[in-house]
Amino acid sequence: MEYSHEVEEMLCVTKGAKHEPAPIPEEGKWVNAKQITDISGLTHGIGWCAPQQGACKLTLNVKDGIIEEALVETLGCSGMTHSAAMAAEILPGKTILEALNTDLVCDAINTAMRELFLQIVYGRSQTAFSENGLPVGAGLEDLGKGLRSQVGTMFSTKAKGVRYLEMAEGYITEMGLDENGEAIGYKFVNLGKMMDAIKKGVPAAEAYEKNVGKYGRFDEAVTVIDPRKK
Repeated sequence: MEYSHEVEEMLCVTKGAKHEPAPIPEEGKWVNAKQITDISGLTHGIGWCAPQQGACKLTLNVKDGIIEEALVETLGCSGMTHSAAMAAEILPGKTILEALNTDLVCDAINTAMRELFLQIVYGRSQTAFSENGLPVGAGLEDLGKGLRSQVGTMFSTKAKGVRYLEMAEGYITEMGLDENGEAIGYKFVNLGKMMDAIKKGVPAAEAYEKNVGKYGRFDEAVTVIDPRKK
């Protein structure tokens, strides 16, 4: 260690009280975190790219400082989906400090990593007060049936009104309107469950019909429209 001349000439004053770091909640315990291996927790959060044209929702399950599980969901541009594939390979096995200082390919994913790092090291994880935290694999619970991201996609204009395109339940195939032309419900197909059925050998048309559902007062609709065509 190199010291300046001014420091070398100073009189030594003994440090008195021992100031421990403030304890943070981690998986049902209070921890005086002093190094990366002291950090555990599952949490999720979002990040965005510099031009704010895309976003990432990142879920991490950290055990003893190591990322054991990562769920990377992106929205905004086609390139981000490929970035998510690379980031999902990069993250597991790294310490959260390594991950913070690793290029995760996409600006939005890097920003999400920064925000999650802050949550976890300050004891603001989703599992702060859950004894032993959550098992590896719990991140998949963020997804809907068929392991698809829960996405809401809507389009509207002043001239023609709203169009529902996708909800957590699935891909919207029809919208129901009442006598005033107001949306009162919709019909959807759960693509995840439909594809699971097709993979098991169910004919596509049958798989489609078996995974169609309705929401709201769709059966009372006076007018039914295809939101992608009308």
